[in-house]
Amino acid sequence: MTRAVVAFPARGSYGPSSLGSLPETHPWVRRADELRADLDLPRLSDLDGAGRFDPAVHLRSANAAPLTFLASLLDAERIADDHEVVVVVASSSGWYTALAASGALSFDDAFRIVQTMALLAEEPVVDDDPGGQLVYAVADDDWRLDPLRVSALDAVLSHHEDVAHRSLDLGAFVTVSAPRASMAAIAQELPPIEVGSRRYPLRAGAQEAWHTPLRARAAADAAVRLADLTWNAPNVTLVDGRGVRFTPYATDPAELGRHTVRDQPAMTYDYATSLRVALREYAPDVVLLAGPGTSLGEVSAQAIVREGYRGIRSRAELEATQAGPSPILLSMRR
Repeated sequence: MTRAVVAFPARGSYGPSSLGSLPETHPWVRRADELRADLDLPRLSDLDGAGRFDPAVHLRSANAAPLTFLASLLDAERIADDHEVVVVVASSSGWYTALAASGALSFDDAFRIVQTMALLAEEPVVDDDPGGQLVYAVADDDWRLDPLRVSALDAVLSHHEDVAHRSLDLGAFVTVSAPRASMAAIAQELPPIEVGSRRYPLRAGAQEAWHTPLRARAAADAAVRLADLTWNAPNVTLVDGRGVRFTPYATDPAELGRHTVRDQPAMTYDYATSLRVALREYAPDVVLLAGPGTSLGEVSAQAIVREGYRGIRSRAELEATQAGPSPILLSMRR
């Protein structure tokens, strides 16, 4: 059986093409709708079954995070039928999906943490400031890190160290979070660049500043609200955003819970590092990207190239592998 690392995306991956992802009769979908009703929130099956995608509704954190969670978890169920999953990684809020998929949390507890964190993400970071995010590319069109871009980003973060923080590190792209009042100045100081058809810095749609010290208060609140979750050792290895492994035989469930609820919301989440550790330590045959969407496709490809995994050391070599009989990177949504 094919050995796989499974990667779960963050909430921003649920987009227009994701509508219709949730079978209304599936037990997980029905249970999620029940849990949402307890919070007086609309049913996910209704949101997913809408006739059109409404950004104001579907991209709202309180809706987008659980929609992504359910779609990803359904993919994980399919993956387990055909592959030997040897390690699981995730980006940002995808970590909560990884906890459910690995058995570290029950479905109900995993859904509670997803929904709680999503609601907390809608609270302001400073006074009435909701926070903002910029995405900056630090690699070129051939997926090579550009030292000048890295230096420029580091300089801006240093200049604004009291307010600006590196929240997500995807390897070729970095997300910077700060109070919205500071975003214009930060964006102006970053050298404008083009990668493909996109210009950077790019203002992200999400305005939550998660994975930064700006969310320390929210993390403390989450620790109180989620104190009664039941944590277990996972049944498959998890690799978090620090590159730390939680294995079935050497995990302290209490430590896993503390890091997830208290620490992770206020520190940088490094997806590139988690995938690199998974590749080095478990040598999977394939990297499987759970949906919705394919948001982790390019950054996972770049991580494979940067690692030189299976001798693949350039974009051209990876594209040739992908076009051959044994592609290394597979998406559940293609």
